[in-house]
Amino acid sequence: MFRPGESRGGVYLRVAVERGIRDAEESTLVYHSPEADIEVGERVEVPLRGSRKPVGGIVVEVGGETILGGLDPGRVKGIQTRTGARLPPDLVELAEWMASYYLCPLGMVMATMMPAAVKHRTGLRKRMGLALHPGAPGAGAAPKLSPGARQALDAIGGVEPNAWPVEAKALARRLGLRSVAPLNALVRAGILKEVAFEEVRSRAPAFDEREASAPEAPGESPPAPGGPPLTDEQRAACEAIAGAGGGFGVHLLRGVTGSGKTEVYLRVLRRAVDAGYSALVLVPEIALTPQTSRRFVERLGDAGVAVLHSGLSGAERHRQWALASGGQARVVVGARSAVFAPLAHLGVIVVDEEHDGSYKQDQLPRYNARDVAIKRAQLTGARVILGSATPSLESWHNATGPQARYALCEMTRRVGAAQLPEVRVVDLGQAGRRLHGAQGQTMVAISEPLRQAMRATLRDRRQVILLLNRRGYASYVCCASQSCGWRMPCEACDAAMVLHRGRHMPRGQLVRCHHCLAEQLVPAICPVCGKKTISLGLGTQRVEEELAREFGLAAGEDLLRVDSDTMASARDYFAALDRFARGEARVMLGTQMIAKGLDFPGVGLVGVISADTALNLPDFRSAERTFQLVSQVAGRAGRGNEPGLVIVQTMSPGATAIRCAARHDYVGFASAELAVRAGAGLPPFARMARIVCRDTALGKAEQASETLARALRDGAAAINREAGTGVRERGGRHADQPGPAGAKDARGGMPISPVRRVRIEGPQPCTIARISDHYRIEVIVVAPDAGVLRRVLAPLRDQGLLLSDAHTAIDVDPLVLL
Repeated sequence: MFRPGESRGGVYLRVAVERGIRDAEESTLVYHSPEADIEVGERVEVPLRGSRKPVGGIVVEVGGETILGGLDPGRVKGIQTRTGARLPPDLVELAEWMASYYLCPLGMVMATMMPAAVKHRTGLRKRMGLALHPGAPGAGAAPKLSPGARQALDAIGGVEPNAWPVEAKALARRLGLRSVAPLNALVRAGILKEVAFEEVRSRAPAFDEREASAPEAPGESPPAPGGPPLTDEQRAACEAIAGAGGGFGVHLLRGVTGSGKTEVYLRVLRRAVDAGYSALVLVPEIALTPQTSRRFVERLGDAGVAVLHSGLSGAERHRQWALASGGQARVVVGARSAVFAPLAHLGVIVVDEEHDGSYKQDQLPRYNARDVAIKRAQLTGARVILGSATPSLESWHNATGPQARYALCEMTRRVGAAQLPEVRVVDLGQAGRRLHGAQGQTMVAISEPLRQAMRATLRDRRQVILLLNRRGYASYVCCASQSCGWRMPCEACDAAMVLHRGRHMPRGQLVRCHHCLAEQLVPAICPVCGKKTISLGLGTQRVEEELAREFGLAAGEDLLRVDSDTMASARDYFAALDRFARGEARVMLGTQMIAKGLDFPGVGLVGVISADTALNLPDFRSAERTFQLVSQVAGRAGRGNEPGLVIVQTMSPGATAIRCAARHDYVGFASAELAVRAGAGLPPFARMARIVCRDTALGKAEQASETLARALRDGAAAINREAGTGVRERGGRHADQPGPAGAKDARGGMPISPVRRVRIEGPQPCTIARISDHYRIEVIVVAPDAGVLRRVLAPLRDQGLLLSDAHTAIDVDPLVLL
C-alpha cells in the first residue's frame, strides 16, 4: 500500500466531477492514474467523498506533482475506471468558458456536453473485423494473388482511412465483391489482418427513412443534384460568407421567409467540406423534420451526415455521436445540444432560426446554444452563419449598431415567382368578435373576415394553417357571477388551471396546471357563492371544435391539431406534417410548433387566431416575440406559385409589433423596439442576469434574496465608484440617462443609450410568484457589458453566496422573465 510522503509513478490528473461542488475554488479535484497515456478530455470514474458509488468526471489537466499544489501525494486517491468516452480538447476549453460565464460548476457543464448514452456506452458491441496491416506491401510488391484478390486489393485503395476496422461482409459489399473469399486471401497474404473492435449498433435510424424519402408536396419538384440555380441575392450571400477569408467571423443572414437561406447554407457547407473541414448545423427541435435532414443528406452525404435530436434512442444517439467523433460523419445536423458534437477541424457553424427561444436551456447549465456556438467558433477559428427572417435584436444590433461585430447579408425577395403574402389585420374589438366570451354567449374564435377567407381557400382546394399559441380547451374556469369573481387556481402555483377535454378523462374533462402539471376535476358549482361555473378563454381544442362545426371538418382526418397534447412523440409530429404535405388534411391548427421551418406550397391562407397571447405578458421581450411569431407563421403562406393571404386577429391593431409584421417590415420594427430598449437601458444595450431564490417557505426565499441583493449592491457600488458613475437607488429600480444628444445608430436612426453603471433591481416576487409550492423571489442585475456583469457576480460565487442549486437559479442573458 502506498504510504504518505512517498512519490509514485504514473500521472496526476485534475478531474471535473459530474456533481455540483459548493466550493468554487475546488471546481476540479486531483486524482492519480498509474497509466501515463491518459489524455485531457477522457471520461473517468473516480471515488468521491459522500458517494457510495464512483462518479464520472472529465480529465481537464494531466501532469506531474506540480498539479498537487502542495498536497501530499499519499493522500491523493486513484481513479477507478477509464470509461473510453472522451470530449475533444476544444470542448474542454469551451466548457471552462461556459462554467465561468454561466456561473455553473464545470463538472455539470461537461456532464451536459456528453450524452448519457455515450457515458453508459449504450449499444456498444464487440466485433471482429479487418484492418490494413501496418507492414503490408504495396499493390506492385504484393505476392501472387488470384484475380479476385487482386481486384479487392486495387479497390481497397479507395477506402477512407477512418473507415477501418470494418466487418468482412460489410467491406465485401462496399468493394462490390460476391463473397469474402478475396478478403480472406488478403489476410493470408499479410495485407489485411483480423482485429477486434467496438462498434455502436442501433436498430433505429437517426430519422425514419420512409418519412425522409416521402413524396414531395404537391407542386414541389425534386432538387437538382447540385442544387437549384441561385438568385442574385443568394449568390451574393454565398460569396460574402465563403469568400470572407479564413479565421473566425460571424455573418448574420437575414432573409425573408422563402428567400432560400437553406440553399445558402448548403453551398457554404459544400465549400467547407470540400476544403477538408467539418461543419455543424443547429436547427430548432421542432424544425428538425425528416425533410430537413433529407436535404442535408442528399447534398452532403458523401462527407457523412450525423443527425442528433431528442427523438433518438440511446443506442442511435451513441452511434451518431461515434460517427462524428470518429470522422465518418463530417457534418452534424441537430438541435440545441448538438452544439457539443465532437467534430474535429470545424470550419463552419450554421445556427438556423437563430432567434428561436428553444436554443436557451431552462435548467442547469442555462446556456444559449447560439452564443455557445459563436464562442466555439472563436476557439476553433470557424465561421458562423446566423440565419433568420426575424433576427434577435441582440444579433441585429451586433450587425448594424455603431460598433458592429457581425457582417450582415440580406435577402429581401423570395425565390422564383413566389411573393410575400398580403397581410390583413382584423380588429377584434370593432369586428364584434370576442375571444373570451361571457355568460349566455357562445364563444367565437373565427372572425367573419377569416371565416370568408377560409371558405374561399378551401373552395379553391388550397390549404389553411391556423395559429393559436395556447393549448387546451379554455384558459380558465370561473364563477358565472361577475360579482363573485372566483377563478379556479392551481393549489401549488400562482396560476390558473387550464381546462382540457377528452373522452379518456373523468367526466370528459379536467383542469390541468401547465406549470406543475397537477390535475383536478372540474367543479360544477362555485365554492364561494354556490353558482354554476363556466369556462372562458380560447385554446386549440375549442378552436378545433368550432372548425369542425362551422366547416364540416373531421378532427384527425382533414383537420389536424398540432400541439403538445396531440403530438406524443416526434414520430407523431412528423407523421402529421407528412399528411399535410401530401394534401390529406386541408386545415392544420396548432401552437408555435407549426410557426417556423415548414414549407408547404399548397398553403393559401394563414390565420392567426389571437396575436395577443404573448403581446401583453409582463416581459420586455414580449413585443419582439409577438413580431417574430406572427412574421414566421405568416411566412408559411404563398410559398408556391399562387399568392397567399394572412389574416391576423388582434385586440391591439395599433401595436408596433402587429403593424410592422403586417407590412413585413423587420427593419422598422427593430428600429422602434431598439429605441425603446435604449431608453430603458435594456439588452442589447446592457447585459442582464436574473437570480431567482426558491423555497417552500416564503420567509426563507425572501431572506436569501435580501442577502444576495445586499451583497450585489455593495459590489455594484464599488464598481460604479471606480467607473465614476455613482450610485442612485430608487426603490431598487432606476434607469440610466440617455446617451449623447443626437447620437444615432448606423442603420435605423436610433438614439444610442449605453448603460453606464450597474444597477440592481429587487428583490421582488417573480411574475409567477409560486410554482410547485416553491415561492420565487427574483433579483435582477443589469451591467454595461459581460465583463462588468461577471465582476459583479463572480466574487459572490467565490464566497459561496451565489450557488446554482435547488434553491437558487442563476440565469445569465435570460430570455424569459416570468
